[in-house]
Amino acid sequence: FPYWAGMSCSSRTLLRGVAVCQQLHCGLPFRRMATKASTRVSTIIQEQLESIKAAGTWKGERIITSSQAASIRVSTNEREVLNFCANNYLGLSNNKQVMEAAKQAIDTHGNGLSSVRFICGTQDIHKDLERRIAQFHGLEDSILYASCFDANAGIFETLLTPDDAVISDELNHASIIDGIRLCKANKHRFLHRNMSDLEDKLKATQGQRIRLIVTDGVFSMDGNVAPLTTICDLADAYDALVMIDEAHATGFLGPTGRGTSELLGTEGRIDIINSTFGKALGGALGGYTCASKEIVALLRQKSRPYLFSNSLPPSVVGATIKVFDMLQADPSLPQKVQTNTQRFRQGMAKAGFTVGGDPNHPICPIMLGDARLASEFADEMLKRDIFVIGFSFPVVPKGKARIRVQISAAHTEEQIDRAIKAFTEVGKIKGVL
Repeated sequence: FPYWAGMSCSSRTLLRGVAVCQQLHCGLPFRRMATKASTRVSTIIQEQLESIKAAGTWKGERIITSSQAASIRVSTNEREVLNFCANNYLGLSNNKQVMEAAKQAIDTHGNGLSSVRFICGTQDIHKDLERRIAQFHGLEDSILYASCFDANAGIFETLLTPDDAVISDELNHASIIDGIRLCKANKHRFLHRNMSDLEDKLKATQGQRIRLIVTDGVFSMDGNVAPLTTICDLADAYDALVMIDEAHATGFLGPTGRGTSELLGTEGRIDIINSTFGKALGGALGGYTCASKEIVALLRQKSRPYLFSNSLPPSVVGATIKVFDMLQADPSLPQKVQTNTQRFRQGMAKAGFTVGGDPNHPICPIMLGDARLASEFADEMLKRDIFVIGFSFPVVPKGKARIRVQISAAHTEEQIDRAIKAFTEVGKIKGVL
């Protein structure tokens, strides 16, 4: 509009209205007319985006055109590709029994609640699932959230005051970091899995009312396991609580899938367990906190993500109840994850790759170092019908870029061997081997 600057406010408003009507009539997306402020912000953001691309760390989104599974379809490939980058550890994301349970829950309990829990958003199936979660972990009670991110965002601010201290592993998940930022407790970080440094932090905080040690059970980028036995020993010695995030452990780690504490024999010594339904337990969404009845009761009264978020939809609740039923009836799925993990790790090590992480965990980081190499390596793998993703800064530290492979119970031996063969081919082309 050439005469925009000289127009009155009412004239400008009229022209905006005409423009909006034209866009709506033509089916065009509406875009706010440029101002000095919006133009300046766009320029600033565009410079940031270009720097990300120049560094080779741009994160594109490949479009999947099928259900999540070990073998999937993506929009860029005519053939199916093998998926080795999903959190679908138990292969239940498209399990027929789980999907049927979701459908039945919709039939009996509807599509959604249109409410938060404390108003009119609690159904019998929500309470049933909370009871099953507590029973599964051997704790008194549990509370559902829209995600594990919300569970982590809601606990520290609720539980801790300026008279308390939270002591967190430096490589904990972003949701733990953000949750801790929201609380007013004294904040301390200990060096990654460094028990001497943790003890120093415990000694330095002995005057605090409550001290909470927080760690991932399994660290998602590295696939390594927290030293829970020593952490629990230190907590006992210094009168502290222990909280673990089990997002990358629940359902598949340990003989019956009860997670890191079962794997390491620390059942009954963990005070708070946060975890997710969005990975091994069906792969949809939702999370929870499992703890004493007093902690859970306080969260129901004061945890903001719980109080101000809609209830989990019945389909997710019904499907997740089915997953817990399956886990308690048959431990073969966690065992299959372990068998597949060993086959992949041993094959990759034999080929000459550096595979990070705990030897028993299905997160298998293939260490490459360079960010651009990791991105290009993943692109070459897709050409060979293997779907993996390169991870680089800021998701992982600079100089530690990698392909994070995740093994599922749904993978067959033939599929695992195909992936190893493709990695070997690309590794030789890229000079990694």
